Amino acid sequence: MNARSIAAAAALLLLVTLTACTPASEGSGDASGSPKPSASSDEEPGGSASPEPSPSATPTTQAIALPTDCRAILSDAVLAQLEGIPLNDAAFGPSGVGDDGMLTCIWADPGADTTGLTTTISGMSRGPALDMLNALADDEGFSCFTPDGGTRCEKTWPNKTYPVTDGRTLFWKDDVLIDTRYSNLAPDGYTSSIVEHLFG
Repeated sequence: MNARSIAAAAALLLLVTLTACTPASEGSGDASGSPKPSASSDEEPGGSASPEPSPSATPTTQAIALPTDCRAILSDAVLAQLEGIPLNDAAFGPSGVGDDGMLTCIWADPGADTTGLTTTISGMSRGPALDMLNALADDEGFSCFTPDGGTRCEKTWPNKTYPVTDGRTLFWKDDVLIDTRYSNLAPDGYTSSIVEHLFG
């Protein structure tokens, strides 16, 4: 009888202990479960935050439409320096807006031996653009710097045939590349005017 009472008491104590442990486990499970969802929700934005800068670059660039008018991208001061020079004469081949959306602007007189300027404005993603600009700096002696939130590289050299200066200026920002090659025609503020028009 005494032994049965002891056994019953022991069984009851074990049941109470297990019952007491069960809520404690669930409670700690809820407590850890509560932070886990919030932690995972914190991590998901954090995790997507690291990919987001990459994707966010794409929407930013998509918001910048490539221009379609060679005159509209230039200030009045720059246009005044180009006065009298034909734009996109058929003698120089295709110009204006291409099938891929690239704008080609050719300021040159077909009757001139060397004087002229050709600008292409196209879409180019960051990796290929910076690879190209780095190659120009490393291999061809271009000077590069970072104005207006973009990357600009430029170089001038003497024309091989005439006593004039040739050159090339490139500017890349937000997946848009402005590439200008010129000979004996370098209007002051030309590239900066295009940058201002496109990016504000």
